[in-house]
Amino acid sequence: MSRTKKVRSAGKFGPRYGLRVRRTWLEIEAVQRQKYVCRKCGKKAVKRAGTGIWECRHCGYKFAGGCYQPVTPGGKLVEKSVG
Repeated sequence: MSRTKKVRSAGKFGPRYGLRVRRTWLEIEAVQRQKYVCRKCGKKAVKRAGTGIWECRHCGYKFAGGCYQPVTPGGKLVEKSVG
């Protein structure tokens, strides 16, 4: 059995930084590490390549987005008003 069942990947911090900080970090990390749907090919293969850089592992499409998510709430508003 894994040693970080309750705390998941925040277990690497041990008892440091406090519970609230580690829980907030867990929420952010879960959002940034999941796969997203590619705008170009439609496959669920977009992963974070770097800070604000997202890349589709299927078609190779690379684009700039949010730091933790490929499309930010502000970006959605801009797309809605333009398109």
